[in-house]
Amino acid sequence: MPKPKYDGPILDIDRLSISFFTRLREIPAVMDFSVKVQPGEAVGLVGESGCGKSTVALGVMRDLGKNGRITGGSIKFKGRDMGEMSADELRHIRGNEIAMIYQEPMASLNPAMKIGKQLMEVPMVHQGTTEKEAYERALQVVTDVKLPDPKRILNSFPHQLSGGQQQRIVIAMALMSEPSLLILDEPTTALDVTVEAAVVELVKDLGKKYGTSMLFISHNLGLVLETCDRICVMYSGEAVERGSIEDVFDEMQHPYTQALFRSIPLPGADKNAHPLKAIPGNFPLPHERPRGCNFGPRCDYFEAGRCDAKTIPMSDVPGNDRHATRCLKFQEIDWQAPPELMETKQKGEIGDVVLRMDKLKKYYEVAANALFGGGAKKVVKANEELTFEARESETLAIVGESGCGKSTFAKVLMGLETATDGEILLDGRNIEQIPIQARDRKTVGEVQMVFQNPFDTLNPSMTVGRQIIRALEIFGVGNSEAERKARMLELLDLVKLPRAFAERMPRQLSGGQKQRVGIARAFAGDARIVVADEPVSALDVSVQAAVTDLLMEIQREHKTTLLFISHDLSIVRYLSDRVMVMYLGHVVELGTTDQVFSPPYHPYTEALLSAVPIADTSVQKTHIVLEGDIPSAMNPPPGCPFQTRCRWKDQVPDGLCDREVPPVRTLAEGHQMKCHLSDEKLAEMEPVIKIAAE
Repeated sequence: MPKPKYDGPILDIDRLSISFFTRLREIPAVMDFSVKVQPGEAVGLVGESGCGKSTVALGVMRDLGKNGRITGGSIKFKGRDMGEMSADELRHIRGNEIAMIYQEPMASLNPAMKIGKQLMEVPMVHQGTTEKEAYERALQVVTDVKLPDPKRILNSFPHQLSGGQQQRIVIAMALMSEPSLLILDEPTTALDVTVEAAVVELVKDLGKKYGTSMLFISHNLGLVLETCDRICVMYSGEAVERGSIEDVFDEMQHPYTQALFRSIPLPGADKNAHPLKAIPGNFPLPHERPRGCNFGPRCDYFEAGRCDAKTIPMSDVPGNDRHATRCLKFQEIDWQAPPELMETKQKGEIGDVVLRMDKLKKYYEVAANALFGGGAKKVVKANEELTFEARESETLAIVGESGCGKSTFAKVLMGLETATDGEILLDGRNIEQIPIQARDRKTVGEVQMVFQNPFDTLNPSMTVGRQIIRALEIFGVGNSEAERKARMLELLDLVKLPRAFAERMPRQLSGGQKQRVGIARAFAGDARIVVADEPVSALDVSVQAAVTDLLMEIQREHKTTLLFISHDLSIVRYLSDRVMVMYLGHVVELGTTDQVFSPPYHPYTEALLSAVPIADTSVQKTHIVLEGDIPSAMNPPPGCPFQTRCRWKDQVPDGLCDREVPPVRTLAEGHQMKCHLSDEKLAEMEPVIKIAAE
């Protein structure tokens, strides 16, 4: 049954306030928040974690739990106040008219139920369709979300699909009832950048096809630029700026929006000449917000007695349609003034080779029948002949999608695994066959790791100071407890944490502060090599800038070799000296940052660059969406590992890509690539990222 057309705003949130009530106090999570979503429009809601964006979404869904309450304002859906609807009406609207897609796809899927059955439930429950109609609809939607072999997918269980496929199923489920409003809460955070690009492209296409309005919640400004028509920036429970993408990106009118943009690595940022500017201070806790402007204590334009005198309302920006800001001084600030130059940093002199890998291989043997351990053994080729070297004071970035072997090689380097073949030389000493428990203190201290998730790496029952002292004891630093305590306080200074934090427990720290403790611990044994495995991907944009800056500063001071594992090419371009691109266990391209980021590219590097969302309206990107998922390392394709997804494959004669692994070839000094494309074809490659002329 087609739904009646509605002309007014699909969603109209007006002066919404939401609080959570604990035994001690009321904690306001969202205050005076207004946003409208028009038919067919996509609105991006951006801000750091804890700013209240997901609370707004849960408020719309009326899913605030028993402690959460709407304390003011209204939410209207198609002109009707949702606060006045009965429980039955709300139940009908949720899932049928408003659908929500969450960050973690497995949270929305039943692991014990086949995909087809889960999809068919939606129209059968909400619209009373027959089983046959529901199956046809499910088949159609799975085809729409571009999944291969839809019939097989409908007959699969969730665990049989990759993360990207699961997220597509969740999107398909949301679309089953053709909702008028789709709320997406960080739907691609857990996905690889190439999969993210495909999912975002898909969401845009489906929005057009179904005429669905969208509320897209994200902390990634580049993604919002690529998917949305309008944007609303949130800070500490309030909307601080609203407007069209062009207005907010090119003519921002709030100091927080400006500070946010200055802390993300856009093309042109350079760790030495144009360092990023992190936002000073910390995000206020909900029950400790300052008087007046919430952003006041961190703002470059703060004026005492004025900005902290009273609550600040949203004001319309003259001359711009539907552009508003929550700043008293927006008409006095010179928004076009160039940022005060951060002090430029001296580039550390790159020294001698510290680490050399030669034809390193790591294979795993797994039972073909993993459940019962029976049957023949299968070999997973996690790393195939990795050869590279890293020098003192150098940052070598290792990029690629999950499953390409980045973390496996890090484990072998750390001694958590031993190599199958090949060599790892640390200062000329072979370490590839020495597991970590057999390594001497010096070697363990010299090769350290900073992990992706700071929450998992700290002991929750030990103070911060004690954890660092424990690392110093293991590395044999200091002859007495007093010496170790003094060194621990120096390490806190090194990572710019107040010395008083030594007495704090991990739960009292924010994500960025925990990551700093992780870095302090890694440098406790005077590390020569630090493997940073996605060290900032779990952190907010503004905290990312501070943590990357910190790593760079420590590197300059200690001449550390940094192996930076990441899938975020914007950060890689900003901080690395050389880049190694991996795909399915192979190094497909290796060169200086300039060589890898300008054509000719390996076809996979080209696709990776095209997939990175860039928060800059003057950037034009070639659009390349990779088809399909990464093949399994247990069953890699014959020939070139990338040939199943390569858009240049038909340019290589005689089916060479299907038969032979390409040899390593040198394109220029220090720039190598594994690809069958001829020199003429490589010379035809255009830059993927172009900055439009002013």
